[in-house]
Amino acid sequence: MDPLKQKFYKKASELGKEIKALLKEHGTQKIDEVTIKQIYGGARGIKMMVWETSQLDPMDGIRFRGFSIPELKEKLPKGPDGKEPRPEGLFWLMLVGEVPTDEEVKWLTDQWTTRSNVPEHVFKVLDSLPKSAHPMTQFTSAIMAMQTDSVFMRRYAEGMSKTEYWDAAYEDTMNLIARLPRVAAYIFRRTYHNNMHIAPDISQDWAGNFAHMLGIEGTDFKNLMRLYMTIHADHEGGNASAHTTHLVGSTLSDPYLSLAAGMNALAGPLHGLANQEVIKWIFKMLDALGTKEPTKEQIADYVNSTLASGKVIPGYGHAVLRRPDPRFMAQKEFAEEYIPDSKIVQVVWNVFEVVPDILKGLGKVKNPWPNVDAHSGAILVHYGLDQYSFYTVLFGVSRALGVLSALCWSRALGMPLERPKSMTTKAVKEAIKAMS
Repeated sequence: MDPLKQKFYKKASELGKEIKALLKEHGTQKIDEVTIKQIYGGARGIKMMVWETSQLDPMDGIRFRGFSIPELKEKLPKGPDGKEPRPEGLFWLMLVGEVPTDEEVKWLTDQWTTRSNVPEHVFKVLDSLPKSAHPMTQFTSAIMAMQTDSVFMRRYAEGMSKTEYWDAAYEDTMNLIARLPRVAAYIFRRTYHNNMHIAPDISQDWAGNFAHMLGIEGTDFKNLMRLYMTIHADHEGGNASAHTTHLVGSTLSDPYLSLAAGMNALAGPLHGLANQEVIKWIFKMLDALGTKEPTKEQIADYVNSTLASGKVIPGYGHAVLRRPDPRFMAQKEFAEEYIPDSKIVQVVWNVFEVVPDILKGLGKVKNPWPNVDAHSGAILVHYGLDQYSFYTVLFGVSRALGVLSALCWSRALGMPLERPKSMTTKAVKEAIKAMS
């Protein structure tokens, strides 16, 4: 048994015993109450699932195993130049709750390199799709095509016991994460660069090799990919892509089928697709204003006109956060260090100074601050990755780290089939009448 798998099994066994005792003693104790507004409002705020890898705090933002993003940037092993955290370290942290050593991260990088060979039929599936197919359609198709290699599927068919589910899920998770950069880069080069593909460089770390295969060289962009893949990896269990992966996985669908479902959720305009909507809105604003360097006054006028037309400002507002998204701030700090003179980045910063006060003035916006999507596109554009429809694939490669590590925990802890109770409006009316 490899060292990470062995450590995960020990942690999962210990937590499983703790949960069993907790349920025996406190299983009927109430934690929350459900309102009618929540029943009709997409189950917003209802505490109804366990997600071990991260938790979202309204003030501090996302915490991975208790660590904030600034703490992760300080504590996780870094890339070759010692600047940005390596996503391998975050995966290790999410899986076993420990900050890994440099040696452990190197071991994980080597593991993913060894497992990164993509079956030839996956590329044939992609090549059968029109190049005009949205990159997320191609991405989920490739994940489904790789499902033929699922260890979980094969071992379940052979009759493995429930105590072995976690092991098979772990193997699929490691193989999937190892292959995703290769698949995503193939989609990028196929769709936007006339099938001029770039062979992997196995001497590089996971994110550095991904940047290389995309065809955007340079130490700075590799560092951006390390940071990007780290901060987008997880956002507790209630967001759509995480919850969908968990829900489908609870049926004992294997990690390939579960991740594909989660990625289809990520592709929605109200979720991961929002990152491309932000940069499109910014360029639409620049076109309307006739300048690449608008003043704050011009930005304010355009924002007000956008709101007056009944539209929202993309990248602003969050269902949980009540302060600027730490993921936004991490990207802002990156841009301040690497590309402070970028015109498109300066536009984002000026929007940041203008929009919150305008939204506060409306009197009905709980969170007027930027979320992660408000900054990511501008930095990518600066480095030449201006193919907006690909942005959600980048998001998906990163998000796989969180949802798949959480899926390993679901199988290790024996989480049941998720089956909430629904109500008809008639039943709701009857309940209201009975309470009055």
